Amino acid sequence: MPDITLSHVSKNYPGGGQAAVADLNLTIADGEFMCLLGPSGCGKTTTLRMIAGLEHLSGGQIAIGSRVVDSMPAGIFVPPEQRRLGLVFQSYALWPHMTVERNIDFGLRLRKLPDAERRAKVNDVMEKLRIRDYAKRYPSQLSGGQQQRVALARMLAVNPDVLLLDEPLSNLDAALRLEMRAELRRLHEEFRTTIVFVTHDQWEAMTLATTIAVMNGGRLQQVGAPDDIYSRPVNRFVAEFIGNPPINMVELGGNSPHGGLATRLFGERALSGASAVGIRPEEITLAPGADAVPLGALRLESVMPTGGSWILEFSLGTERVFHATHLRPIARPGDMVTCFALPEGLHLFDATGRRIEANEIRAERAAQPVGISRAALLPA
Repeated sequence: MPDITLSHVSKNYPGGGQAAVADLNLTIADGEFMCLLGPSGCGKTTTLRMIAGLEHLSGGQIAIGSRVVDSMPAGIFVPPEQRRLGLVFQSYALWPHMTVERNIDFGLRLRKLPDAERRAKVNDVMEKLRIRDYAKRYPSQLSGGQQQRVALARMLAVNPDVLLLDEPLSNLDAALRLEMRAELRRLHEEFRTTIVFVTHDQWEAMTLATTIAVMNGGRLQQVGAPDDIYSRPVNRFVAEFIGNPPINMVELGGNSPHGGLATRLFGERALSGASAVGIRPEEITLAPGADAVPLGALRLESVMPTGGSWILEFSLGTERVFHATHLRPIARPGDMVTCFALPEGLHLFDATGRRIEANEIRAERAAQPVGISRAALLPA
């Protein structure tokens, strides 16, 4: 399957005010598992529907390989059924008058597959999704999660060149969702099918995708591998949206309520150009290390077990700092605990929310006093 290229794509709805999607440039490579990630209303589902041909562009163009399938300026529009794409809707879109088995083999019948081959494909996919017992039932006789599995099975049975998935796991229970993630990963690795997956669940995106495109307010914020998105967020929105528990964001300078913690990190003077520093909860440690910088004694407010790990909430006056650990905590709420920050886990942002890279502040490093310098806290 060739690459899918979105060039300056935009979408405006009548009377909608702000554009649903604005000047989107994105390339989905052949064989890629791309997750469109963002909060509700960010434009990710609209983008998926434009790729599928269910929404017309307001501007720009979409090309599959060298073939333009949608272009507002050129007046080109290739209908959905001619794009060789498979789409699973968030709302299932099952045929209510057909049994589960007939819903799943609907696409195979249209392709006129021999009966034996069609039955084999249908039985295989029903077995994998654990819906064989519902083969003779109708959609109205199924739960929401069961209907979601039927919609997935119908798509997997025809094995299209590109799979477009609009939050397909949203109605599954936790155990089955984990199994389906593993099944989607296996499907992608085995067949190298191009997958575009819409989700607001960062955990799904991080565990499934080879590439994540983060969107907000109809605009693309960052594209990259999951590790890059997490470890080098391009702005404050990405840093604060990605991560569970969320990143600790410390405002620097002025009358910020986080001034006390900022002083511990950077001394009396705020770093020139930096408005905030983000510290991942797992980058806070309770044990001193060679490079660890002391944050001081913080009061432990609560211990929240999450099953195999713990989230600790600390306070310093009115400030709140969260620490994530896989080690069972010894301290109890009310204890004063000395905490440290790992320099490689700090992320600096300017007043506009843009990430400040280390090479932008080298001039500041030379001016720092000997000791625990602000420069020592910056990522290498």
